[in-house]
Amino acid sequence: MELTPIAERFILHWGEMGSRWGVNRTVAQIHALLYLLGRPVAADEIADTLGVARSNVSTSLKELQAWRLAKVVHVRGDRRDHFETSTDVWELFKLIVEGRRQREIDPTLTMLRDSLMNPDMASESRETEQRIRDTLQFIETLTTWSDEMLRLKPDTLMKTLGLGAKISRVVRRKSP
Repeated sequence: MELTPIAERFILHWGEMGSRWGVNRTVAQIHALLYLLGRPVAADEIADTLGVARSNVSTSLKELQAWRLAKVVHVRGDRRDHFETSTDVWELFKLIVEGRRQREIDPTLTMLRDSLMNPDMASESRETEQRIRDTLQFIETLTTWSDEMLRLKPDTLMKTLGLGAKISRVVRRKSP
């Protein structure tokens, strides 16, 4: 399949952004391709389109499946596995936030809580203990807020974000 210049630019940029987010470039490019096409695509077609090795595509698709960002679908009359992703940007955002939380935030919360419960904490300075408590409280507050936001329907979330931006502008104007 031949990509248009805009599609190619989008896919290449998404790959660059993926590596900045700590995601393999090819994984991000495959996700971008599936997102733009909005239809099931066979792995060999992905490899040909992006010019990457079939083994790299297989590994990348497994990673996308682990993040729940791609799934296997079957196309009538074709025995090969095909892959697709959601074209709903909010659904993708939620999946990414949930995945990052499980991999990054939850282990950090566990470590902070365990540190505060650890008998060795008694030998730490008050400042160290307070910084750990402050960090825990900050992350818990952010995760509680993000959980609430992600429970909202997309249109309600957009209105809430817009209202939050308006409140922020008003507060900034009133600040000395």
